[in-house]
Amino acid sequence: MKHQRTGIALIVLAATMFATLDAATKLSGALAPVMMLLWFRYAFQAVATFALRLPVQGLQLFATRNPRFQLLRGVLLLTTSACSFFGLQYLPVGRIHGHRDVVTAGRDRSCGLGAQRKVSAPRWTLLALGLNGALMVIRPGGQLFGWALLFPVLLVGTYASFQVLTSRLSGDENPYTTHLYTGLVGTVVMSAIVPLYWSTTALLSHWPWFVAIGFLGTFGHLLLIKAFGKAPSSVLTPYLYSQIGFATLLGWLAFRHTPDTWAWSGIAVIAVCGMACVWLTGEESRLARVIVSAEN
Repeated sequence: MKHQRTGIALIVLAATMFATLDAATKLSGALAPVMMLLWFRYAFQAVATFALRLPVQGLQLFATRNPRFQLLRGVLLLTTSACSFFGLQYLPVGRIHGHRDVVTAGRDRSCGLGAQRKVSAPRWTLLALGLNGALMVIRPGGQLFGWALLFPVLLVGTYASFQVLTSRLSGDENPYTTHLYTGLVGTVVMSAIVPLYWSTTALLSHWPWFVAIGFLGTFGHLLLIKAFGKAPSSVLTPYLYSQIGFATLLGWLAFRHTPDTWAWSGIAVIAVCGMACVWLTGEESRLARVIVSAEN
């Protein structure tokens, strides 16, 4: 249960970084080509992971049991990031996160059943309530509709598959190896595209934005991988919904996207589900200790 609490802390921190990343992306998209921002986000991840971990792991940093899955995961995350980066130029930050979190809920329902993991009824209830809270925030079919919604629609499929691979690889692979390959795949693919959109002036004038996006994307996803290695997805999912709250708040502060009554109500539901999960995790930990003591 101690590992579960660590996983929860990591996932909440990752959610905060993801929301901040999207706000930074939306702001910097008006200052520099989106393709350059996307390339730098993955180049930063590849270089930072290589520089920090090669002295520790040596060539074992490249050792993987699932090279095809690593390649597929990298392509899926790159596609998800591209949908997010471009979608953020037209949609509120909270709307993009809402679609991601609805996908996460669906993924955890299907994976939990398919893997035959034992998920308690209270956790299923909290997952359902958190999903309803997310739907209250994004309200599919609401006032925002148009061609720009094609980005989150595509994001739905790629992000769901990406989350499944992240959860499954977390038990078989070193998290830093997975992180490195994801960065390398994104860098290689984008390096073939970015020359068409390159602007040295934008890079020199707005380099702090590039660094911020690279840092937030790199360490946010590293925390995500490590969180899934500490706790099952059924425990972590309600905390991923906190991304919507963080994103909506940042959207209000940075872009004056004022949440309406439905959005605030949805955020409140998500927050209550998160607090209920904290309590439930503590109760499960206490019960497990009681059972172990009785058996001894």
